[in-house]
Amino acid sequence: MSALAAPTIEQVRAAQERIKGRASRTPLNPIHAGGLAWIKLENLQPIGSFKLRGALNKMLAVPREDLAGGAYTASAGNMAQGVAFAARMLGVPATALVPDSAPRAKTDAVERLGGNVERVPYDEWWKVMQAGGREGAPGLFVHPFADTDVMAGNGTIALEILEDRPDVKAVLVPWGGGGLTCGIAAGMRALNPAVRVFAVEVEGAAPLTASRAAGQPVTIDNQRSFIDGMGGRGVFPEMWPLAQLLVADVLTVTVQQVADAVRLLAQRGRVVAEGAGAAPVAAAIAYGARLAPNKGSVVCVVSGGNIDASVLSQILAGNTPAWRPNSSHQ
Repeated sequence: MSALAAPTIEQVRAAQERIKGRASRTPLNPIHAGGLAWIKLENLQPIGSFKLRGALNKMLAVPREDLAGGAYTASAGNMAQGVAFAARMLGVPATALVPDSAPRAKTDAVERLGGNVERVPYDEWWKVMQAGGREGAPGLFVHPFADTDVMAGNGTIALEILEDRPDVKAVLVPWGGGGLTCGIAAGMRALNPAVRVFAVEVEGAAPLTASRAAGQPVTIDNQRSFIDGMGGRGVFPEMWPLAQLLVADVLTVTVQQVADAVRLLAQRGRVVAEGAGAAPVAAAIAYGARLAPNKGSVVCVVSGGNIDASVLSQILAGNTPAWRPNSSHQ
């Protein structure tokens, strides 16, 4: 793929206008998580994930003729839902290439939205993302993160945070491919560069942490867990310069800490969050005061709420779900 530019503030504002009335303006609620923090509830989007913002912006920004063959994406589930939602709205077909381990809760949702789900081996799925599409496939490829229009859509979250909490000092964002983190960070950098945007990763599946230690993008042997929305095999080369420019630091948490955060959100905040969505809250608890030493607000982006009922029930019972490749949460 070619070099990738961070979205400008003009592009983020244009995205805000483009998706208005289609994606939700989500609330920013307080929660006590080792201290007072604020949670940006992207789990309340119509598809249960922030991915709707980027998918809508990309598909509304391109010339209509680019969608003549429909749209497709490579996604573990949330961007697949975003593309399916936008495609249904625009009256075009949508296909999601998903890894064979994709959670059923997410793939079922894609099909309910009218999208076609094609399960492929993990390696093939990863290569489609690396190549920026599948050779010979019809329709527009919507990259789940490495796309300026997609990041501009994600960056609209920064505008909403600044409107609701102008005293924000730190924003914690789960790092999957980097499109959410870099989109929000680009918006913040343009409007208030004093705000630090932290990427959150899970120990054992932390490619950005490993890449920062090596000084270049590296591939890792990631340890899979119930936290399916983050922790890929590596940082894409086109995302690496943006991560270096825009991310203040990386905070790592354990799988157990994420499970505890899922439970806390449900019990204290009445919020259903998937593992990736709860990871920033886990980081807020683990890192506490160092995030905003001048007493400004800390915002945790709850990126999504698409968690299988069986996984959530185990967590609410006080357990940490084990990774079982053939289980229903794949």
